[in-house]
Amino acid sequence: MDTADNIRNNIIDKLLTISNKEYLTALYKLIAKNSAENDAIQLSEDQLLMLNMSEDDIKNNRIISQEELDKMDLEWLKGL
Repeated sequence: MDTADNIRNNIIDKLLTISNKEYLTALYKLIAKNSAENDAIQLSEDQLLMLNMSEDDIKNNRIISQEELDKMDLEWLKGL
């Protein structure tokens, strides 16, 4: 059985091929009625742990800038 993420990605792939405006508008209205914004997202224990670890890193100033990360990534890629 497909996971929700797989199903969502398959739907997105199919949507990208549709050019009929009326069809897309009808789909949009259907989706808007069942908006995920009203649904509470359930996080796994691993996701909660990662978020807590991230918050701890921020509190303890264990962070780097995006620019610094980009430089590190480029150096790492050069070493491959």
